[in-house]
Amino acid sequence: MIALLSAGAMSLVFTLAFTPLFIRLFKKLGWGQFIRDDGPQSHHAKRGTATMGGIIIIVGTLVSYFLAMFIDQRRIPASALLVLFMMVGLGLVGFLDDFLKTRNQRSLGLGGWAKIAGQVIVAGTFAYLSLQFPNRHGLTPASTRISFIRDLPIDFMQLGTVVGITVFIIWICLIVAATSNGVNVTDGLDGLATGSSILAIGSFIVIGFWQSNQARFGGAELADVYRSYDTRDPLDLAIVSAAIVGGLIGFLWWNTSPAKIFLGDTGSLAIGGALAALAILSRTELLLVLLGGIFVIETGSVIVQRAYFKVTRGKRIFLMSPIHHHFELKGWAEVTVVVRFWIIGGLLVAAGVGTFYLEWLSAVPN
Repeated sequence: MIALLSAGAMSLVFTLAFTPLFIRLFKKLGWGQFIRDDGPQSHHAKRGTATMGGIIIIVGTLVSYFLAMFIDQRRIPASALLVLFMMVGLGLVGFLDDFLKTRNQRSLGLGGWAKIAGQVIVAGTFAYLSLQFPNRHGLTPASTRISFIRDLPIDFMQLGTVVGITVFIIWICLIVAATSNGVNVTDGLDGLATGSSILAIGSFIVIGFWQSNQARFGGAELADVYRSYDTRDPLDLAIVSAAIVGGLIGFLWWNTSPAKIFLGDTGSLAIGGALAALAILSRTELLLVLLGGIFVIETGSVIVQRAYFKVTRGKRIFLMSPIHHHFELKGWAEVTVVVRFWIIGGLLVAAGVGTFYLEWLSAVPN
């Protein structure tokens, strides 16, 4: 508990206190946001605002997590390191994209396929490593089964070892790409992706803490073993989540409208990767549809818009996608869009956490 609280608190203080210093540094380096000409006119005033703010969140998370574990004298497990690996790895992919944008002064950095390739390399490495490092009970950080609130009977290993592991890696790459790109698409208004991510990743503090109390090995009471969890290192996943959330809250102080700094692809891909990793390692990957519901809505609006545009040969459902721009063009103030989307995201997170808890209540002995 000490590590969980201290990780969140130190990360919050770090980003809250040091973000202004990073803003000045980034402006000296010329790391300013480039704004698309076809975007809402109100966004043109944001041109030149410091970007790549994800660097601050990543550094704050790493410093606070390892310092908290040192203070509490806790062993650092494989599960936590895998989440941090995913966060840093996708953060590097996003950084390269952001750097090319600022250097070339255009809204396109890495090509679409190059960005996907980077995501696949990081996610594929994560997937392979997540099946290694069994603990003394034989539990690896991830499971080859598809998971909702816990592992379902569908096991990729039923296809055979080689095919099963290959399909598992592809499955993980799809989850990671969808989640990280979902956060990236949502990062279009001041504070929208940051606030939404606080809610989504914050749910894993609750889930990890509860799974720790109800763990099959050492947590659950004997009478409740039949509904206990097989998640490896759940409390450590909660500690990592707290470190990320603390950093996001401190960063939001400077990222809220009018933003002094943006996440950039560095931040949105890193946060999305961490969110996907937490869902995979906590065995709640399909529950992510609710917990990250606002990102599903945002991504879905882009897919629907493009599909409808092609089918109808030029017609549009939304004035502009992602859907937050649609409401901007309809005359909603940017702050109004952001707060209302936070409310929707919060309700979906509440539904996800509620579903998680109701499953435990309704569990019956085998």
